[in-house]
Amino acid sequence: MGIYLNPGNEQFVVSVNSELYVDKTELIKYTNSRIGKDRPLICSSRPRRFGKTMAVTMLAAYYSKGCHSEKLFEGLQISQNEFFKVHLNKYNVIFLDIQWMYGNALEEMKRDSTLKVVSYIQEQVIAELREEYAEYVRDDDISLPSVLAKINVMTKEQFIIIIDEWDCLFREDKNNENLQKEYINLLRGLFKGTPSGAFLKLAYITGILPIKKYGTQSALNNFREHTMVSPRQMAEYVGFTETEVRTICKGHDMPFKEMQRWYDGYYFEKIGHIYSPNSVIEAVDSREFGNYWSGTETYESLMTYIAMDFDGLRQLIVDMLGNQRCSIDVESFQNDITSFKSADDVITLLIHMGYLAYDSKTKKVFIPNDEVRSVFLRAIRNDGWEEVIKAVDASEALLKATLEMNEKAVAQMIQEVHMQSSSSLIYNNEISLSSVIALAYYSACRDYTLVRELPTGNGFADMVFLPKRTSLNPALVVELKWDKTAEGAISQIKSKGYVSVLKEYKGNILLVGISYEKKSRKHQCRIEKFEM
Repeated sequence: MGIYLNPGNEQFVVSVNSELYVDKTELIKYTNSRIGKDRPLICSSRPRRFGKTMAVTMLAAYYSKGCHSEKLFEGLQISQNEFFKVHLNKYNVIFLDIQWMYGNALEEMKRDSTLKVVSYIQEQVIAELREEYAEYVRDDDISLPSVLAKINVMTKEQFIIIIDEWDCLFREDKNNENLQKEYINLLRGLFKGTPSGAFLKLAYITGILPIKKYGTQSALNNFREHTMVSPRQMAEYVGFTETEVRTICKGHDMPFKEMQRWYDGYYFEKIGHIYSPNSVIEAVDSREFGNYWSGTETYESLMTYIAMDFDGLRQLIVDMLGNQRCSIDVESFQNDITSFKSADDVITLLIHMGYLAYDSKTKKVFIPNDEVRSVFLRAIRNDGWEEVIKAVDASEALLKATLEMNEKAVAQMIQEVHMQSSSSLIYNNEISLSSVIALAYYSACRDYTLVRELPTGNGFADMVFLPKRTSLNPALVVELKWDKTAEGAISQIKSKGYVSVLKEYKGNILLVGISYEKKSRKHQCRIEKFEM
C-alpha cells in the first residue's frame, strides 16, 4: 500500500462514519459498467464542495488491492448489487491528487529550481511502481505511461487510474502554457493510444472544469464527460437530490422549505432538483441557515469574472439578480479560465463553478438560490455596481409600499431605480423595463416565486409574483406598459383574464400596473385589489 499506488481506504472510512453521510455508492455500479468496455474513461466535473473528493476516495477504497473494504461497504447500496464482489479490491489503483502534488512540487522547486511540476508528478508515482515492480522499472525511467506499458507487457497486469482535481494546473497556473501542454501530453500518454488501451482498466478523473478544448476538439476526446451543463448518467451523484435532502431534514429536525430556499436551484432534467452538499451538511451541523461559500477567494474570484469587459455581460448579471433566466450558448467555451471570447463564455465558466445553474432543456442560465445570490451581492458591492446595489437595498421598501397599495411611492421608487440603473441597463422597451422592475423587487424573492410571461390562456401576464407557502402576502400580477398608461395596464390584466391562471390560489391578489412615458421620463403606478 502506498500514497499513489494501491492506497488504503482510510479517507472513505472517515466519510462513512461521519454524523451525516449520504450513500452515493451506486456510482460504483456505473463505473463497473465501463470496465471491459470501449472507452472506459470517465471525467466528472462539478463545483467545489460538491462531493468530488468523497467520490474518488470511495472508488479507491472499492477497487484498490491495497485494502480490504468488504465490511466498510456492508449495508451500503452497492453491496446489494450482484456484481459487488466481482471488482471489490481486485485492481492495481493509481490515485493522484493533483492539487496536493502541485503544492508539494512547488515546495521542492524552492530547493531545486530545475525541477518541473509534471516531471515531479511522474517521478513520485514511478518511485512507488519501482518498489512494487523492481524487476521491470529501471532507475532512469522517467515516463509514467512508458513504465505502465512496460509493466503491462511483462506481467499482463492492468491499472485503474483515479485523479482528483485533474484541472488544478489550468486553474492555479492559468497563464503557464508550457506547463499545461506538458501536463496534457502526460494525460494523452496515460489515456490515449494503443499502449494505454492495454494497461488501462478504467480511468476516473474529476475537477471543476471539463477537459480543455483546442479549437472545437477536446484534448482528450475519448473521455465520457459529465458536466454541470450535461451530467448524463452522473446527475444523481453530483449533489444531494431532493429526496435525500427531505430525509436529512426529517432526521435532523430541520425545516425543508428553508433548506430549499437557501440551497436548492440546480436542476437536471432526468433527476430533478439538486442541492449543494457541503452547504446542506454545514447548515445541519450548525443548526443555522446561511452562506457557506465562505472565504474571500470566493468573492474575489467571482468579481474577477463578472467585471470582464464583454458586451452584454453586465446586463446578463443584472437580469439574473432580478430573478430572470437568460439564454446563452455554452458550446464555444474552451474549458479554461483564460480563453474567453464572449459574455457567454464567462457565464458558462460560472455554471461549471456553481455560481449559476443551467436548464439544458430551455438552454437558459440563472442564479440558483439565496446562498449564491448573497455571494453575487457581496462580490458586486464594492466594485463599481453602486447603482445596482442601491436598487437592491431599496427593494424592501418598494415591496412594502406595493403591499400597502401606495401607488405614488411605488412609482417614485421605480423612477429612482431607473435613473440609478441607466448606466447598467439598456432602457428602451418593455423587456428592459421588466429587468428594472425585477431588480427593484429583488427582496421579494424571499417570499415570492417570480414567473415571467406566465401563460394565461389569453396571452401572457408580464410578471406574476406567487407567494411561497410560508408567506402570508398576496399574489401580485404585474403588467408593464411602455408609452401607455398604468390604467391601461390594469385594464389589460382584467380584459384578458390574466388572473384566471391563479384560480387555484386561495389568497388575496393585487393587480399592479406600471407604465413608463418616454417623453417625460416618468413612471406611473396603479394598484387594485382583486377578488376571485
